[in-house]
Amino acid sequence: DVSSPKHGKVDPDNMPHVGGNTWAGGTGGRDTAGLGGKGGPYRLDAGHRVYQISQAEKDAVPEEVKRAAREMGEKAFKQRLKEIRMSEYDASTYERFSGAVRRQVQSLRIILDNLQ
Repeated sequence: DVSSPKHGKVDPDNMPHVGGNTWAGGTGGRDTAGLGGKGGPYRLDAGHRVYQISQAEKDAVPEEVKRAAREMGEKAFKQRLKEIRMSEYDASTYERFSGAVRRQVQSLRIILDNLQ
């Protein structure tokens, strides 16, 4: 069961963590920032293979936990914007321009990685 969203512990060795309720950047777990899990406050990619839980499990998260996770994610987003001296308007403008070329940038990254 999910209880309350949190960032989670940071693994200094960046080992992959699947399931559970402890590590930031893990996959398929609960309550912590990561990918493929449920109840976490925001997505956090540590560069590992993603294990996805079922949509039914995600839908079963209580509304108060979803609300708390959204609030925590919004707070973290605003803090990050403050750290990089960007306003919410700047962020939405950046996202609009970035989104328009996202596929092309991804294709270019793949080409450059293959050339290396």
